[in-house]
Formats: sequence, structure tokens, C-alpha cells
Amino acid sequence: MTPPSWTDRPRGGSLDGLRLALTTFTVAPVAGPRHLDRAVAGRAMTLAPAIGALLGSLLGGVLAGLAAGLPALVAATLTVGLAALLSRGLHLDGLADTVDALGSYRSRERALEIMKSPEVGPFGVVALILVLLSQIGALAQLSARPLPALLAGVAATVAGGRLAITEACRRGVPAARPGGMGALVAGTVHPVAYTVALALVAALAVPAVPGRPWQGPAAVLGALLVVVGLRVHLVRRFGGVTGDVLGFLSETATTLIAIGLILF
Repeated sequence: MTPPSWTDRPRGGSLDGLRLALTTFTVAPVAGPRHLDRAVAGRAMTLAPAIGALLGSLLGGVLAGLAAGLPALVAATLTVGLAALLSRGLHLDGLADTVDALGSYRSRERALEIMKSPEVGPFGVVALILVLLSQIGALAQLSARPLPALLAGVAATVAGGRLAITEACRRGVPAARPGGMGALVAGTVHPVAYTVALALVAALAVPAVPGRPWQGPAAVLGALLVVVGLRVHLVRRFGGVTGDVLGFLSETATTLIAIGLILF
């Protein structure tokens, strides 16, 4: 197969954007984009929450099925593991690498080198444990809810995690390096597209908490506010975003939304 060409001149179409979104955020066996440019990347990053909603709906169904015959914690653990497999663990890898870089307290250049290292340091290990345990605990609580609330909750959680990537790729957000994933996607998402995606994910979360239709949207909005603050800090610290930073923000938002849905 001929590899896609990466160029700054817009050539790819909407189908290329969908293909890039599917191959980036899932293990779906689809062909990659024929042309890869920043316009295609922008469409893919805009579609990230939609891909997350589809993936979350699938995971919600899996969680419901497992919880019908297994203890809640076991069902939630298997569901979180499946979520990692279906996304190749890329976001978890970005979480660990970014936390290791932040924890190094080194110069920007050295921190970016640490981020690229294939090794996971102690900060990254602790971050992975905290995030995974938090997600498992939250999904265990969600598994006891009526099926519509369970499905909406998991779908909104995963979609909101991918929405964090859309936010971090908005126009005006720079890349930390001249090459790599960050350079391809940084600054490619139109603010209006992000705002529409935010509204849709918030609406998706409305049925997630029975009797409190405001809590789901509040969890999404609160998590994204935290993401914006973290993204501003990371851009200041590293000079821009990288693929690892996007993964870190995605897992952070996913975890915060999941926790927000089970509060009170």
C-alpha cells in the first residue's frame, strides 16, 4: 500500500479525515487516508468526539453485559482494559510520558526528550495507576444504573475524553516540535467546530445521571475547563502540544468526567 503523503497543501477530502480519525483513535481495520495534510488532520480531530461516542456506546454495552453476570469491579476492569486495547493504549502512553516529562523539572528541551523515551518512569507509573483505578471505580458505579443511563454515561465519558483532543487542537494552539503528530494536528480545529462538539457531548451526557439531568453536562463542562487550564500550562511548559500531550489531556478528561457522573 502506498503510504499517505503529508503536505501542508490541502488535498484530502472528508473521507480522508474520517479514515484518519478511525485509524488514529481506534484499531478499526480500515484503510488510512490517501492524502495526509493539515486540513485532513483538522477534520479528524474534529471527528474525535464522534468516534469516542461510538466507541463509548460499544464499551457501555460491554459493561452492561459483563455486569449482568460478574461483580461490578470485575466488569469495570475488563471494560477499561478493552477500552485500552481498542485505542492501542495510545492515550495511556501519552499520559505516562507527559507526567514523566512534567515530573522531571528539566529544561524544555530535556523534558521533550524524556517524553519521547520509550521507558516509563515512576511518575508515569503512579499516574497510570491512579487514572486506571479511578476509571474502574467510576465504571463500577455506573454499571448499577439503568441501561439508558449506563450507555449515555460511558458514551459521554469516552466522547468527552476525545473532545479534550479537539480542544487542544484549536486554532492558535502551537506544536511543541516542528515534526510529529503534534505538528500535524496543532491549530487545525475551527473554534466553532469545537463549540458545536462540546454542546453535543454535553447533550449526550444529559441522561447519564437519573433524576439529575444537569449533572452529566456539568461533569463534561467542568472536565473541559480543567483541560483548558492544563493545556495552557503544558503549552507554556513545553512550547506547544505533542501527541503525548493530547493523550494526557484525553485520559485526564475521561477520568474527570467519569468521576463527575458518580458524585453525590
